Amino acid sequence: MLTMKDIIREGHSVLRKVADHVEIPVSPDDMKIAKQMIEFVINSQDPDIAEKYDLRPGIGLAAPQIAISKRIIAVHLPDEGDGELSCVVFNPKIVSHSVEMTHLENGEGCLSVDREVAGPVPRYARITVKGYDMDNQEVTYRLKGLPAIVFQHEIDHLNGIMFYDRIEGLEDKMKKEV
Repeated sequence: MLTMKDIIREGHSVLRKVADHVEIPVSPDDMKIAKQMIEFVINSQDPDIAEKYDLRPGIGLAAPQIAISKRIIAVHLPDEGDGELSCVVFNPKIVSHSVEMTHLENGEGCLSVDREVAGPVPRYARITVKGYDMDNQEVTYRLKGLPAIVFQHEIDHLNGIMFYDRIEGLEDKMKKEV
């Protein structure tokens, strides 16, 4: 089971690398990593499990955040309806996006960042993402609202980009220009 000790923090070199593509069909090792990632995200949202294992709640996780430079993301959050979006995506790629931009009112946070970083993070309001699921099937997600923001945040991790890199006018020693 992954815990917070497995999450690397800002400043670690893996967080600034462009992650490697995952071979499809997915290897047993990569499948194991993916299962651990989605389990972590789900567990982190369960108050009892989170308290027992001292987990910070998260709604998404990218493999580079556990020091694995591979293009794998896990997301678990409410969708725009009454359900939830819970998935692992291998090699996710944004194939189209809106011109309209959005941001979270209170800014973004990150399991790899142990400090508050204030400021709006500009994101596309709507995106279409293609990738592969845990059954090695190609999948397409058309997203808006919070799910679109979460996917963009996690895909940024696969490209060595931290959320605060996108905050305009932020003076921060950890920031790199994107």
